[in-house]
Amino acid sequence: MGMFAPLQNQNKSSEQMTATGILQFCLAMLLIPILDVFAKLLGQSLHPVEVSLMRFVIQTLLTVPLVIWAHQWQVPKGTLLMQFARGVLLAIATVFFFAALQHLPMAEAISIFFVQPLILTGLSAIFLGEKIRQRRIVAIIIGLVGVLIILQPSVVMFGLPALFPLAAAFSMAGYITITRKLAGKAHPYQMQFIVGLTATIVLGTTMLIGNIFEVTNMDFIIPDSQQIEWIIYMGLVATIGHILIVWAVNNAPASVLAPFQYTEIISTVILGYLVFGDLPAQSTIIGVSTIIGCGIYLFHRERVTAKAN
Repeated sequence: MGMFAPLQNQNKSSEQMTATGILQFCLAMLLIPILDVFAKLLGQSLHPVEVSLMRFVIQTLLTVPLVIWAHQWQVPKGTLLMQFARGVLLAIATVFFFAALQHLPMAEAISIFFVQPLILTGLSAIFLGEKIRQRRIVAIIIGLVGVLIILQPSVVMFGLPALFPLAAAFSMAGYITITRKLAGKAHPYQMQFIVGLTATIVLGTTMLIGNIFEVTNMDFIIPDSQQIEWIIYMGLVATIGHILIVWAVNNAPASVLAPFQYTEIISTVILGYLVFGDLPAQSTIIGVSTIIGCGIYLFHRERVTAKAN
């Protein structure tokens, strides 16, 4: 997830590259809920901050060889602060979403999180100067109604944790907004490594401070052998999924790929049922359909506007 500088492939036509990018992106979206399954399993006994920390430790270790291979140790001038901010925002988003998974079924959590593209549209207007026309404003409002449809029974059933995916969506939208600002300025492998390293430092420091001041649920629990196995799988899936996304946006425009983000709900519902016996509530189905419809419409308008210009 993110907009990276395209690496041109001269051996493929534009249509072939776009088709390849779409397939890579859909595969990434279908894989990422596996990460959520391991996070939910780990969250049964570990705090979300520790689970998130472990996820980024593995990502950092796995991306080091990529950075070495691509010779991307030197950070481009003027990008370090923005890359650091990306890491902080992704760490926050991950902690909130993993916290949500401790309390909510996977389908409910990801459905509320799907408001992220709508938030991104608003942030793009504020920080990137992108214009939001009247029809887009209407689509955003309708999409937010979809979120309320999901939230209303979820808040009653699960309380405050039902708002955690919403906080994760805001943080993720900020992460992608900064990523757009960095487009073409830094190599994707370097960006992935710095994100992982930054998140590791931030979350590790948070746990250390929490231990010093004896903050509740901030104790570092040494994982058992089963949990270590889950942590490794979680880190592998996260790294593979994000590398697939990097490859996808190198092959196809982000505006083309964006609607395919919603394929994530397919494996989320299947895995949520198979592993935890969860099925989405009727209100969730109605709400997520509304959000997806508005999201696809927004990206359709972006493509129409881009062609007109």
